Formats: sequence, C-alpha cells, structure tokens
Amino acid sequence: MARRLIVILGPTAVGKTDYSIREALKYGSPVISCDSRQIYMEMSVGTAVPTEEQLAAVRHYFIHSHHVWDLYSAGRYEVEALGLVESLFNQGHETLVMAGGSGFYIDAFCRGLDDFPPVDMELRESLNRRLVEEGVESLRLDLKRLDPASYASIDIANGQRVLRALEVCLATGRPFSSYKTSPSGNRSFTIEKVGLYRDREELYRRIDARVLDMLDHGLVDEVKSLSAYRNLPALQTVGYKEIFSCLDGEISMDEAVRLIQRNTRHYAKRQMSYWRRDGSIRWIDAAGL
Repeated sequence: MARRLIVILGPTAVGKTDYSIREALKYGSPVISCDSRQIYMEMSVGTAVPTEEQLAAVRHYFIHSHHVWDLYSAGRYEVEALGLVESLFNQGHETLVMAGGSGFYIDAFCRGLDDFPPVDMELRESLNRRLVEEGVESLRLDLKRLDPASYASIDIANGQRVLRALEVCLATGRPFSSYKTSPSGNRSFTIEKVGLYRDREELYRRIDARVLDMLDHGLVDEVKSLSAYRNLPALQTVGYKEIFSCLDGEISMDEAVRLIQRNTRHYAKRQMSYWRRDGSIRWIDAAGL
C-alpha cells in the first residue's frame, strides 16, 4: 500500500479534534497537530487544546511541544513535521492523520514554502514603530494595496502577521501570498485533504459556547500568567489580546467576551475563505459525523 497522509482541516470549533481521533484509531495512527498556537505549552485554555481524555486516546504530536518565547514559523513546522512523518512511515505506518486549522502551516507542510528573504531589521523596526504609533489599520491598508490576496486570507487582526506579510512585500517587491502558492514540494507519500464544515449559524453557536467554556476553565488566569510575554507574536492571538485589554482596564469583561466571540467568528470566516481556493479538499458536513 502507498504511504498516505490524511489532513483533516476546517474552521475553529467545527469538530476536528474528535473526528481526527476517530480516524487515527481506525488506522492505528497518532494525530499530528497542525496548529500554530497549540504547540505552545504555556497556552492551553485559550487555544482549546485537546482534553486529557482526548490526548490519552491516541498519541498527539506538536501539542505543547514548544515555549511561547521560541521563534516558531511555518517553515520550521514544515521541517520538523516532515521529519516526524518520514520517521513514522519508516516505523511501519501506512496511513497517518494530521489535523489543524492553520492554513499557512498546512500549506507549508503539503506544498512547501519558498525561502523567505532575510529579515531587513531596519524595515522591521520601522514597521513595528508604525504598528505601535498608528495601529494595525495603517499596515492593513498598505497590505490591501500591495497584496489583496494576503489581506483577504490572513488574520488581519493579528498585527504581527500583517507586519510580516507587508514586510515581505516591501522588501522583495513580490506579494507575500505568492510564497504560499509555490509549486508542490516533493513528498514521498500521497496527501488527502478532508475539510469539515457546519451550517454557519451552528458553527457560530459552537464558537460562542466555546468562548464561555474557556472563561469557565480559567482563561483569565492563564492570560495573567503570560503577562510577561504579552508582546511576543504567540500572544497576538484572539482570546488573549482581548483579556489583556480587560486587565488593563480598557474594556469591561463583558465587552472582552463579546469581542472574543466576534473576532473568533471572523477568524472562522477567514479560514473558510482561505481554503475555498483549494479544489483538492473533500468537504464533509461535520453535523452528520
């Protein structure tokens, strides 16, 4: 049998974790997580990592595997995940299961990324100053002008991601999105992508309920414990930014909850927009699973 990797993807809160565990048990596979935030061991509640019971059901990789102060990237994930997958296939696995909602990381793994240019530190410092002094909206407008495709697909509420995309555009004269659509990298296995979706209103209800559940399970305390790292890229994440604003006295807790729910819904919408361009995905209604 040819070596095969099944990638289970979909928007946040759609039900990827339960379905990936079920598929992993069917094939005797671990679950290889492809989530740009669940890798951080200091971030559990706000990233909705699998529960202890789910983690005990099958072996999971890239869950709580790195620290928030590690400089992690899609390119690094590509190298580390490819090494793991090759090792698992060499151990005798015929089918492996990967699951996650980070489209850029999934693209990096499945197709490879061109080498990004070296960071121009003067340019980065200049953009960082603009981000602090003018806010992310200023950078977003430039990105929309230079690279509409990236503007439509990345988390434009995440200042660091907007900054990085704009930085590449300005440094190279080439759209950041062009790096995501490079020819497929050579892979020694076949890749099948399975996308999960739900009715929009049902998905939004699940998102709203998940946010309330995070609050019940200690999100505020988790955010407080990360105050020293709040300016790191890992913490520029929905759920954490809003609670930091609340702790700073800028907004009320009720407003923070409303914003987390709204921003998470917006993020789910952008995730679906990102994947609609990929005709290789086989879509399944998660409500019927």
